[in-house]
Amino acid sequence: MEEVKYELSEFKAAWQAKCPRCRIGHVYKGPAYGFKVQKMNSHCEYCGLRYEREPGYFYGAMYVTYAFAIAEMVSACMATYILTGNDSSFILYATVAIMSVVLMSPFNYRYSRIILMYWLTPGLRYDPNVKKKEVDVKASA
Repeated sequence: MEEVKYELSEFKAAWQAKCPRCRIGHVYKGPAYGFKVQKMNSHCEYCGLRYEREPGYFYGAMYVTYAFAIAEMVSACMATYILTGNDSSFILYATVAIMSVVLMSPFNYRYSRIILMYWLTPGLRYDPNVKKKEVDVKASA
């Protein structure tokens, strides 16, 4: 019997943090929010793709995180202004901006790396013909 694969769309696969090459394997262990620290898999359990392509590969994700943080702070401060009408309290806006970034940091950490892998890495594309590989993660890490 042939193996039947359900193909996810690019955005749905990215939202679910699936491997950018096969869209089947998981990039992270566990959910974005929880009491455990987010842990990123080193390889895709389905196709064997090594996520950190070279040392320091994920430093580029800092720029995506920065863009996320700026958008979150601006949105939170605008929402605070609309809800309170107060435009003279520096402490209020500083607290709201800092709290929005702290609360959204698990999201930023996870999806800045996903965006880097899916859309900002040349040569890393979806391959619907990729086959399941047996990878010895300990030997290749």
